[in-house]
Amino acid sequence: MRWVESGDVRLAVFEEGDPAAPTLLLVHGYPDTHRVWDEVAERLRDRFHVVRYDVRGAGRSTAPSGRHRYGLDHLAADLAAVIDAIGKPRVHLVGHDWGSLQGWDAVARPGLRERIASFTGFGGPGLAQSERFFRSGDLRAVAGQAARSFHIGAFQLPLLPELAWQTFMPPLMERTLRRSDGVGPRPGHPAETLPKDARNGLELYRANTFTRRGPAGDPRVDVPVQLIECLRDPFVSTALLESLRPWAPRLWHRRIAAGHWAQRGRPDLIARMIAEFAGHVEGEPESRSLRRARVDPGRKAFAGRLVVVTGAGAGIGRATARAFAAHGAEVVCADIDADAARLAADGIAKDLAGTAYALTVDVADAEGMAAFAERVRAEHGVPDIVVNNAGIVVVGGILDHSPDDWRRTIDVNLWGVIHGCRLFGAQMAERGEGGHIVNIASVAAFVPTRLLPAYSVSKAAVKSLSDCLRAELAGEGIGVSAICPGFVSTTIARNATYVSGLSRDLSEEALRRRAYPPERVAAHVLRAVHRNQAVVPVNAEGKMGYALSRISPSALRGLARLTGFPGNPVNRG
Repeated sequence: MRWVESGDVRLAVFEEGDPAAPTLLLVHGYPDTHRVWDEVAERLRDRFHVVRYDVRGAGRSTAPSGRHRYGLDHLAADLAAVIDAIGKPRVHLVGHDWGSLQGWDAVARPGLRERIASFTGFGGPGLAQSERFFRSGDLRAVAGQAARSFHIGAFQLPLLPELAWQTFMPPLMERTLRRSDGVGPRPGHPAETLPKDARNGLELYRANTFTRRGPAGDPRVDVPVQLIECLRDPFVSTALLESLRPWAPRLWHRRIAAGHWAQRGRPDLIARMIAEFAGHVEGEPESRSLRRARVDPGRKAFAGRLVVVTGAGAGIGRATARAFAAHGAEVVCADIDADAARLAADGIAKDLAGTAYALTVDVADAEGMAAFAERVRAEHGVPDIVVNNAGIVVVGGILDHSPDDWRRTIDVNLWGVIHGCRLFGAQMAERGEGGHIVNIASVAAFVPTRLLPAYSVSKAAVKSLSDCLRAELAGEGIGVSAICPGFVSTTIARNATYVSGLSRDLSEEALRRRAYPPERVAAHVLRAVHRNQAVVPVNAEGKMGYALSRISPSALRGLARLTGFPGNPVNRG
């Protein structure tokens, strides 16, 4: 530790790591001290020169005299004084909460922005940028953020906020920490000086909000900015953070499943993101995660994303793989048929100038799927989107299905989806940056039929599995969608197994006449991922069946009895 003089205050500055390494300057928010960064600093100090300081009025730093000395001009002077003391021409600035607010101000401030190589902020947008958001005219978005920012108005009141911090606010802060970040107090956070820090820090709000006369300063910043959006942060809305994009032409927007104090709840993730971004600005190659997060108005919708599609050798799987590739994604085309997988990947490269990889996997093989998932992670990284599509059909009545028919259908259609969800869902959750899982079900999931009993049971289970998994993974920022198409013109009828004397030729002809191509299903898949839709019935019969299943299930059961068994001598009606 050392002391740095800045005007009428003394700032307590703490350093660790090799001073010759690139410098990370971590700035805390309200009502914290530099100790909120302990876990992150510990993970970064072997690679970077890590510097932290207690802002004026907090921790071991002294407090100024007068409210006006908490204004942004004084905070910027403190930051400049610390950079001067470090003795580096440029530093990588990282800010949380009010540290992020003053960071946004610093990277737009002439004379200071030239000394900042990059800026990473989370938990607090800039005041100049926020003012534009609140004047945008989007009443719904503004009202939503205003509700989250109620404390800013409350902190303007005399005496009551100070009294709150002497009574119920410290326990409330602890509950918020546990609820949104899953961690409790530990030595250093909240600091022993919390009552004093909170009382002094109220002047940050009183000196900088609701006090501006005239328009805010120029909100544009030219420094590379990494914006980390914490999806469980109760104080900052997605709409507000999205509004920052026009002001930072070199912006990387990353989303993580974390609360307001992400550096406490997800220190490994925050440290990795800080290191990746600073390293890239220093000249290291851009990681896949960073490429995915780069904001570029001209980029394709799924640029930088890695998509895994099972059953990609034909039909809906191949169409979905091609659709994602056409919109910028890298695609792993997986199929039990190695030649079909290779042709699908080659077609993406040749026809779409895309990037695709062919892998062979039997989704019904638990060990094979585990090896497949590990291979994908080792060779390409954790996928952003997984489409569990592989499936088979046995056509005929229940009494004509052999145990092997049932076992094989359940193994591929249900266990294959379970393996994909479990293995890749775990990878996504561990990574902490969200993702999406798409499970291809069917209208048969909610429309009973005498012709496809094993198939219907497996697809109903897939839909239910998707609903359960969606609830479980929502807190991790991972979406789950069940796609339920009706009849689609693919080769599924040709590849099906037929019992009960049913005709393969008639089935193939029926699907051909339906003339609903798999490319239209693929479009629904992409839309479901973009909108994070839970259940997506596809085409007319899919939508009608889904609606009828909710309005009158008994009508569907009656329609199921009308299904006949041509050529079967036994009348099962």
